[in-house]
Amino acid sequence: WVHGDLKCTWSRYQTLRSNLRRNVKIWLQKGSLPNRVKLAPFGKPGDMNRWTITGTTFEADHQGYQETVFTIGNGYVGTRGAFEEGYPGRQPVTLVHGLYDDVPIVHTELVNAPNWLDLNIELDGQRFRLDKGEVLAYERQLDLRSGVLTRCVRWRRPAGGTVHLVFERFASLDDPHVLVLRCRLTSVDFSGVVMIQAGISGIVDNQGYRHWQIVDQGGEGPRQVYLTVETKATATVLSEAATLTVNGPSPVAYVALNCPWTPMVTAHCKVEPGQTVTADKIVTLFTAREVASPQTAALDRLARLTSRDYGDLRKTHDAAWQVLWETCDVTIDGDAEADLAVRFSLFHLLIAAPRFEERSSIPAKTLSGLGYRGHVFWDTEIFMLPLFVYTQPQIARNMLMYRYHTLSGARRKAIAQGYEGAMVAWESAATGDETTPRWVPVWVQEQGEEQLVRIWCGDIEQHISADVAYAVHHYWRATGDDEFMADYGVEMVLETARFWASRVVWNADANRYEICDVIGPDENHDHVDNNAFTNGMARWNLETGLTVLSWLQERSPAKASRLMTALDLYPMMLARWQQIIDYLYLGLDDDTGLIEQFDGFYELETVSFDAYEPRDIAFQALFGIEETQRLQILKQPDVLMLLYLMELAGSTRAADEVTIRANWAYYTPRTDLTHGSSLGPAIQAALAARLGEVDEAIACFRLAADTDLRDVRGNTAEGIHGATAGGLWQAVVFGFAGIRLTNSGPVAEPQLPPGWSRLAFRLCWRGRWYEFDLRPTNRGSSRGKIASSNSDAS
Repeated sequence: WVHGDLKCTWSRYQTLRSNLRRNVKIWLQKGSLPNRVKLAPFGKPGDMNRWTITGTTFEADHQGYQETVFTIGNGYVGTRGAFEEGYPGRQPVTLVHGLYDDVPIVHTELVNAPNWLDLNIELDGQRFRLDKGEVLAYERQLDLRSGVLTRCVRWRRPAGGTVHLVFERFASLDDPHVLVLRCRLTSVDFSGVVMIQAGISGIVDNQGYRHWQIVDQGGEGPRQVYLTVETKATATVLSEAATLTVNGPSPVAYVALNCPWTPMVTAHCKVEPGQTVTADKIVTLFTAREVASPQTAALDRLARLTSRDYGDLRKTHDAAWQVLWETCDVTIDGDAEADLAVRFSLFHLLIAAPRFEERSSIPAKTLSGLGYRGHVFWDTEIFMLPLFVYTQPQIARNMLMYRYHTLSGARRKAIAQGYEGAMVAWESAATGDETTPRWVPVWVQEQGEEQLVRIWCGDIEQHISADVAYAVHHYWRATGDDEFMADYGVEMVLETARFWASRVVWNADANRYEICDVIGPDENHDHVDNNAFTNGMARWNLETGLTVLSWLQERSPAKASRLMTALDLYPMMLARWQQIIDYLYLGLDDDTGLIEQFDGFYELETVSFDAYEPRDIAFQALFGIEETQRLQILKQPDVLMLLYLMELAGSTRAADEVTIRANWAYYTPRTDLTHGSSLGPAIQAALAARLGEVDEAIACFRLAADTDLRDVRGNTAEGIHGATAGGLWQAVVFGFAGIRLTNSGPVAEPQLPPGWSRLAFRLCWRGRWYEFDLRPTNRGSSRGKIASSNSDAS
């Protein structure tokens, strides 16, 4: 079958035809993607609009997307932007760090906690809801500076009578166990009784699966209620307590109702046109992961808050955010959308960061959605962690300690698959055991039924073991935290190195070590041999294992001796590590500088991407899984990712610019950047900027920036793309700012895009803060201004 320059086999034609029929139906149903969040008008530098995400329209069909964008949190809990009064077909989601429970097929998942937002309003018996009456005006704003979500609605009852409502909510950054909600109702022309009902609803589920069973519920007087529940499988107790305070123009009558699963406080008062009623709901939340008795803790904390009003709680919350932004903010003058997009990404990472504990980490979808069931991937260490390493090192340490506390699970996985050391789970949860489902149901349009599809990532996408070791070393190199490295880091690096030493195989015919049957980051091709990223990271892991062991032997010989004994690291084994390092195959062609992505990649059929444009789906969805395996179409470029990480690490294996450019020129045209992996564009932007390809860098940057703000991939409803958010920070700092990390401190070699008049940020390097203020007039390298000589930067 031939059409112009496009040629394909009959079997591919049949596949294309089948997929096209399906996709046409999808396109007709979806229509064009709207710009669903209006970016607020931008003002002068420092104007609040540069800190505000504004939604000016309510679209019922896109609630899930908007709920993700308007998520709030504080590093302990995250709450999606669901409406307080509810809406048909939608359900609020609140996720607590580390609170997992077992579930069929997918092993375990973060549990949707009881709904603390529950707030119903009735006007003379008619309930306020956006699907009832008439919405005369609507606006929602997320203030990134303070983490406060505000919604303004002007609403007319079905029976007549108009009111203006303003909702505000925040998860206290000052006290992680405190959640605050305020509603101000002003009558425009309504006269009558206002009923406000504030409850804690335990009737919640995770996409149809209910995890909770009741332990206790009740009230403490007419204005306070509590609900205590327990997960069905893991028996983890959670308790929420709430109090309601209403101020209005007339006396307020309160009644506590102990309804099954939803204890609530009801308040009644009268209102006349022009008058305002204010309702403040304060909630406390504890789990058995932090305290022995969550119910006692929740009630006690609520009792201590009786002397504090909304204004006081908001003041301390705002102050905590101000301190946080002083170290983490990035300012881009001259490009307001880029400025806001980066800050939006930073905000979502900061509210998901485990600042209060070290036994949980940031899931791939942060705490903003149920996508990937709250599991932790390599996204965390490679894409998100660098932000915290250089701005919040204590949080970075917490994230790495999660991997240390789950090392036993990684060891169990290695043993189960016949290997040694620690084989890190591709999807990790509470214990570090593998939680990737082996089979998932997928709807097949052609057959008109669901079929089970085998998922191989948990078995053979193994580069994550080296990724975790890389993150450990990255943190240590940047912070100089020798205590962490000696007590925890060395063990993690050595255990993952032991895994690789047991994983490689010797090819006598080729006189080399190989790693066969894997999946690289480019998941378009599975069951491949000698994936460049996997092999390159494994070699780095083994080299670094020998280096850190030598360091520990010099620093603490006794500790090193104990660790070597515990891990069976004897001289002959270490000598074999060096042999593997010397003979592990990497696919490098010395003449061209090209690194083959995996054995046989060059023999795959090439594809003209332009022949299939425009499109709004990935090539894998267009061609099918099996067909894409036979094509040079990359979900993300493994070779370029490897070269980027080696350069960033200051590795002796870092390639020269000629090699990087050769591979850039070869692999970039073969990468599905627009519809492939969401992890790719931001790192591609960083690497392009470092190469001086600024136009391509800014194009990739904007593609990444629109991932969640404009939902260009159509799946933001599942949660924020945490890797993209972290990648954007890297694109700005390591890409456009051109930060190089030297022993004497970070150095900038900026490549600012056209229109960027200023790029400013702070970095912490080995206990000292550096301020960078870069402008187009900068020439060559520039060192950051030392902001503080304080060696304790935590």
